[in-house]
Amino acid sequence: MLKEELFARIWERFGTLIILLSLILIVSLLSPYFFTVDNLMQVVVQSSIFMLIGMAELFAILTAGIDLSVGSIIALTGAVMAKMMAAGWGILPSVLVGGIGLGALLGSINGTLIAVTELPPFIITLGGLTVYRGITLVITEGRPIYNYPYEFNIIFAGQWKGIPSPILVVVIAGVITHIFLKYTKTGRNIYAIGGNVKAAWLSGVRVKTHLIVAYTMSGLLSGVAALIMVARVAAAEPLAGTGYELFAIASTVIGGTSFFGGIGNVPGTIIGALVIGVINNALNILNVQTYYQQIVSGLVIIGTVYANKILIRRGEK
Repeated sequence: MLKEELFARIWERFGTLIILLSLILIVSLLSPYFFTVDNLMQVVVQSSIFMLIGMAELFAILTAGIDLSVGSIIALTGAVMAKMMAAGWGILPSVLVGGIGLGALLGSINGTLIAVTELPPFIITLGGLTVYRGITLVITEGRPIYNYPYEFNIIFAGQWKGIPSPILVVVIAGVITHIFLKYTKTGRNIYAIGGNVKAAWLSGVRVKTHLIVAYTMSGLLSGVAALIMVARVAAAEPLAGTGYELFAIASTVIGGTSFFGGIGNVPGTIIGALVIGVINNALNILNVQTYYQQIVSGLVIIGTVYANKILIRRGEK
């Protein structure tokens, strides 16, 4: 009995990390090109956007909700930010207002609609996905935006003392998000809402206010992800982030976040995003045709989450 309980505790804490390390070992045996410093660094950089939108999705799922608009928020904030820079606003004001600030605003709109209308988050954020994407296409006229200062790309897609900028952004965002969720009253209340919304309300938690905060943070982190995406692509694409809500959800769920809310953390989400990054990188290195990559990725993600669930159940018996 003690062994089973010990197993459950170990797997609950380190299960996703074990899965990640197992994937790395398997791919390293299949290809000599995978386990190199340059390639592993590239995997982390490529996964940086998944990490950021995974943390964004974490806020929504912790409340037993979901945010399907993260990809569209990336596109809209990226487009507005690029247009502001092209109009001469400067990099810092454009990043703070058009990128991070607008992302937070869009997220707060989602949260407010969820709190006021009491409609399911799935419906509200699905509407947000469509509306925000439509606005992006309108303001860009369906064309990429290139004519902004190239220094922006150097700042957010370059390196600082040998460390890629996307990794630095993820570290800063991850530390702040982890502290916010784990060590502030607001963060603990977000967990409480997902664990049992009625009990949280009876305990004096302002449920609607905290829902707005959670979705505001989701939008804010999506805006941060837009910085990395625009800089790495060297353009604000109107279709940027299409389908990325699926990567965001997968990152959080693979990382151990419960769809029922109240369970999940930043480290697990980051590892979950790395699992997706390793899978995508491995398929490219192994020369799997593009048409099959999505099929394989989807099956591996389903298998990983299912295996995680089964192993935890066995450990709890």
